[in-house]
Amino acid sequence: MAAEATGAQPTKAQQIADELKAAIERGEYAPGARLPGENALAEQYGVASLTARRALKILSTEGLIETKKGAGARVISFEPIRRHGIQRLARSQWGSGKTVWSADDRRAPDVDQVRVSESMVPPHHISTVLELAPDETVCVRSRRYVMAGRPVMIAESYLPQSLVAGSAITQADTGPGGIYARLADLGHAPTRFREEIRVRLPTVEEAARLGIPAERSVLKLARTAFDSDGRAVEINEMTMDSAAYVLNYDFDA
Repeated sequence: MAAEATGAQPTKAQQIADELKAAIERGEYAPGARLPGENALAEQYGVASLTARRALKILSTEGLIETKKGAGARVISFEPIRRHGIQRLARSQWGSGKTVWSADDRRAPDVDQVRVSESMVPPHHISTVLELAPDETVCVRSRRYVMAGRPVMIAESYLPQSLVAGSAITQADTGPGGIYARLADLGHAPTRFREEIRVRLPTVEEAARLGIPAERSVLKLARTAFDSDGRAVEINEMTMDSAAYVLNYDFDA
């Protein structure tokens, strides 16, 4: 589409990548199947090996293939997580002790890294949304989620320290229903959510923690939870591998 808008022609590497992508989508290369190597592609398309390497790099950046030294390039067998953005936040989920993940394709990732930090000075934008006084601090819950051994998301939740001090929210394991069930225990059950989604390249740290190429975009999803008084009680900033997710929003007209 960009090439049509500017009149620019796609490079030979992009053309090769597009043809391989179409072949993958047609099922000619099944999940886990090995793609032709650089030399084979170079001979097939009459290009230099460097051009063929660039084509494979494009597919890797898009999350379609993985390359390992000595093993060549293979089609990734990982099935993207279909995230149901509305159903997962229903009170019937966390209110009954379920995790929000139980609404997502019946697959739930594991948390392999969790860190809880109390009395932290929040970033300015967090302080503004939570409407904190200049000297107020937050509790920060940082987690990394993995699916089938693959990192898929980093999440950091910010909650007013004065609200959650001494509660299970400050523990690594918050118990059935997670943060929202514990907020309900404190009398601040979420009654409304707001999600904002952006796309950008990852920072060096984000790319390292997610194990993705620096050229692959990430989804930045910020969710704010409000209680019945309209108070923002939690902000969850999620950094998601764009190749690992499909964001699904299903609602009535």
